[in-house]
Amino acid sequence: MVLAGALLVGTAGCTFVSKQATLIQYDPSDGIGATVGDVKLSNVIALASHDGKAFSLLVTFFNSGLAPATVTLQFESGGEKTTVTELLGARQTLSFGNKVGEPQIIILNPGVKTGALFPVYVQTGAVPGQQLLVPVLPADAPPYDALKPPEVLRKPVPTASSTAGSTATPTPQPTATTAP
Repeated sequence: MVLAGALLVGTAGCTFVSKQATLIQYDPSDGIGATVGDVKLSNVIALASHDGKAFSLLVTFFNSGLAPATVTLQFESGGEKTTVTELLGARQTLSFGNKVGEPQIIILNPGVKTGALFPVYVQTGAVPGQQLLVPVLPADAPPYDALKPPEVLRKPVPTASSTAGSTATPTPQPTATTAP
């Protein structure tokens, strides 16, 4: 009987000193998440084009507050700081790049390779912001292949005044582009 009691205490004792795994918060996806003020960001991922010259920043914002919130993202694009600002209504969800046809936040010449972490600073209103280290994934395989940055942003664009065979190469601007 004493042996059974010792065995029971010995095997059950771990649950008294161990943290419950179900209470540990984590991001059940490829991306990361954060909460800044009343705004929750979820599944934040940077999808890289095959040549690495553009990212599509996938992000979903949810404003849990009862008042509108301004969300500001800041990151490096083409070697310069770029800012994207979005207004979220009370209890509103806003998503970028998570579905085909959804608006995208395109980052040109990010200077970070696939597999690395891309720094994005997030702030809402006067609440102190935080820096997210966003995973950079390749957009060449399912489920992300349909969500990659548009190729047209990186290809030479013919001009109306150009002669046959010549193209004008647009200079990438260090600004975020919201594509339809």
